[in-house]
Amino acid sequence: MSQKSETPQKPDSSEPDIITVAAAPVKERRDTRDNDEIDAELITPEQIEDFALKDDYALNPQYISLVIDAADRGDGLRLRELLDALHYADIADLLGFLSQDYREEVIPWIPSDALADILPELDDDIREEVIESMHTADIAEVLQELDSDDAAAVFEDLEEDQQKAVLAAMPESEREAIVTSLAYEEETAGRLMQREVMAAPAFWTVGHTIDHMRENGDDLPELFFDIYVIDPSHKPVGAVPVSVLMRTKRDLPLSQLMEPITEITVDQDQEEVAYVFEKYHLISAPVVDESGRLVGQITVDDIVNIIQAENREDILALGGVSDIEGRDTGIMGMVKSRLPWLLINLATAFASVTVINAFQGEIVKMVVLASLMPVVASIGGNFGTQALTVSVRALSARELTAANATRTLWREVVSGWLVGACVAAGLAAVTFIFWHDLKLAGVIAGAILINFTMAALAGTLIPMGASKLGIDPAGASPIFVTLVTDFCGFFSFLGLAAIILL
Repeated sequence: MSQKSETPQKPDSSEPDIITVAAAPVKERRDTRDNDEIDAELITPEQIEDFALKDDYALNPQYISLVIDAADRGDGLRLRELLDALHYADIADLLGFLSQDYREEVIPWIPSDALADILPELDDDIREEVIESMHTADIAEVLQELDSDDAAAVFEDLEEDQQKAVLAAMPESEREAIVTSLAYEEETAGRLMQREVMAAPAFWTVGHTIDHMRENGDDLPELFFDIYVIDPSHKPVGAVPVSVLMRTKRDLPLSQLMEPITEITVDQDQEEVAYVFEKYHLISAPVVDESGRLVGQITVDDIVNIIQAENREDILALGGVSDIEGRDTGIMGMVKSRLPWLLINLATAFASVTVINAFQGEIVKMVVLASLMPVVASIGGNFGTQALTVSVRALSARELTAANATRTLWREVVSGWLVGACVAAGLAAVTFIFWHDLKLAGVIAGAILINFTMAALAGTLIPMGASKLGIDPAGASPIFVTLVTDFCGFFSFLGLAAIILL
């Protein structure tokens, strides 16, 4: 049962209450980034931090040039100076902009105390390069500084023999945490969670809890938002936000403060976990095993990464590209990423060729058909892509289910008719102006209406069907939607032309 702490009554004043806390003076940003050309020798250590980032927090290309110039000169001290001023996330970003040769020059000068924060931020290929430059003992030390979820992610990228050596160099508790995390399936809550968690029994008071946290600070998570209240069997029964804890009297028991919780099971898919966080506006959530015991927690910073990764994967899949492509992907990696979908697209394209071949006699009799039929297929394909994109997003956000599938499909078909009618009218007018043939204008208008209807159906039903079969709708749907719009576009246009014009 929740209980709010008492607060003193505000004085009768029109002025708002303001709580003032001591704060460090804000450093005024220097206007060094606006210069078109900056001599490396003129940028002082105090200016580097402001110069390195643009207003949108992207790395300044001129700063990257300074790093490259220092690497070319072999000036390690200057490299250390340039790197020391950056946040660890910006150093990770910098390594992504450098070629492999320059990374080899820069990596040894990265501050050792920043490596633990930088490694989880790096792309897999770049992380592998950094790890290869480190000694086994250094890797083990870095992994011990990371939360268990980040440590497992980094450890997983090591070679098998290197994994054994690193584990042997780690304390038993840290070793067990990594092995346990890797025992869970990839892309599940068990792999995503951090095992470090703050838990307390319901009878503890606020004062007891605060004293415990202060005395055992080294064993607590680096970042946490809730204290999970557990029963004698170590099952979570509620949570107390840290903000509530800190403003409540010391003698109040946690049982009177705890709030309901949303539990995550270790085998839940990470995409489903992200949906739960988004739907219920969670900052953190406890993770429980098959018996309901508390085994870890997931915090919102991990979910932000998952949402970005899933969105990136969907965007790439809609373009027929796998998620392996990044800034450092080699030429052969790009070829392997793109070629399979194009080969499938080539196979499906022959279905459209068979339609054209079936009407080749009509095309020969009226050559203008060859000029207009790609227009019908192309415009229909664009509308199909629009319907597909909306459907994939709705499926991902759990906004399109069996409960509203019929209504969603009907809405897409009606919108297809209305949009198609507008496009058909415009295209028919243009056709009549150029060829002065009213029947031809009517044929292309009718073909547009038919193809837009099929595009709306395909753009909605195909991703829904793929999702129902457990197939990624973003990756599988685009090619088949294109097949439908090309086939129907050619068939409807040439078929109507054969009936009405010839």
